[in-house]
Amino acid sequence: MDPIVLFDGYSKIENGNYYANCSCVLIKGPPNVIVDTMTAWDGDKLVKALNKESFAPDDINYVVCTHGHSDHIGCNYLFQKAIHIVGHSISYKNKYEIDHDFKSSYEYIINDRIKVSPTPGHTLQDVSVIVNSSRGVTAITGDLFEKFEDLTDDNIWKEAGSDSEELQRINRQKILILSDFIIPGHGPMFKVPQRFKNPG
Repeated sequence: MDPIVLFDGYSKIENGNYYANCSCVLIKGPPNVIVDTMTAWDGDKLVKALNKESFAPDDINYVVCTHGHSDHIGCNYLFQKAIHIVGHSISYKNKYEIDHDFKSSYEYIINDRIKVSPTPGHTLQDVSVIVNSSRGVTAITGDLFEKFEDLTDDNIWKEAGSDSEELQRINRQKILILSDFIIPGHGPMFKVPQRFKNPG
C-alpha cells in the first residue's frame, strides 16, 4: 500500500505573521503507521481524515514524528494504543526502549517495507520514514526537506532552521539517491528528478 497523504504541509507569511503546519501521512498495514500528527489544535480534523480511510485512532500501531517540533507532534495524544517514535525516542506509555541506537545510524525496522532512518540536520534527532511500495521508494522526511522548491534554493531549508547544515546536506543527498518520491515537511509530495540523484 502506498503512503496516503492526509494533509499537505505548508508554511507562509501573511500580514506579517508566520503560519505553518506539517504534512501528515497514513501508511496502511498491518502495521498501521501515522507520520507527523500536526498541531494540538488539529485533533478533530485528523480523526475525520482517518475516518474517511475507515480508520480510528486506536487502529494505529505506530506513531512516528520526524522530530519534536510542536507542529509535528501535536495530536500524538490521540493514539493511545500505538508505539510512539519521536525523533530518537521510542516509547509506549511510560516505557522507553533503550536498546535502539539511532545515533549510530541504526535504522529502526517496523517491517520489511517500512523503516525509520536517522536523518539529522534540521534537528540532531531528525528521522525519516522510508516506505517500499507499489510506486517505488517513498521517503517521509519531515523538515529535512521543506518543499520541492528547496531542491534548487538552499535558503528555504536553511531559513527554516538547521542544527547542522553539514549533516542536513549529507542526509538530503542520501534521501535523494534512495527515493523515488519525497513527502516533505511543508509541501506536497514530489517525484525526485533524476538530475538530483547524481551530485557534481
